[in-house]
Amino acid sequence: MSRRFQIVAVALAVGFTLSACGSEKAHPGADANTATTASAGSEGTKENNMDMQEAAERADSMLDAVLKKIDPEVQWAHGLTTKGSCDVTRRRTVMTIVSADRRQGFLDQVEEFWRTSDYRIRAKNTDAEFPAVYAVTKDGFAISVSVRAKGQVFFEADTPCVKESKVADSTSEPNGPAYKGVYPLPSPNVRSGHWSAGAS
Repeated sequence: MSRRFQIVAVALAVGFTLSACGSEKAHPGADANTATTASAGSEGTKENNMDMQEAAERADSMLDAVLKKIDPEVQWAHGLTTKGSCDVTRRRTVMTIVSADRRQGFLDQVEEFWRTSDYRIRAKNTDAEFPAVYAVTKDGFAISVSVRAKGQVFFEADTPCVKESKVADSTSEPNGPAYKGVYPLPSPNVRSGHWSAGAS
């Protein structure tokens, strides 16, 4: 009887030890780490209900929205769409010349719109020649605006990881030449009384 009691006691002790190994309280700092992971996981699960086509359409709507908010309007064309193993990147290229004097004002408009849209600004490049702003939405979509060679402005929207599917071309109509089949796109070639001020 005494031996049986010892066996039961040992089994219970082992069981409690194993259950502690899987507990959030099993090591210091587990609460904070688990909370962060759980929060990220719940957002990822929500977006995993989307497929690549649906996510690409959402990225298009984000790009449409910011370009419509720029005042005065700039002309743009579609850049390449690329697919990863579970994500999609949509691109827009600004064909309007944005002078060095107007660059910061352009990025300020974009950043202000993203902030009012409840996007989180996750990084900024304040370089005078090649500035950029990077933002992310609560559901894991990333979007950026950057100035690159010859002062050309580029927008990119990256989807989170979603279900694999085919991805069609964007249905958003450019407000200028479409440049279908042209790659790379030309340098900015549209003058604006406002955005091109001071450009040679």
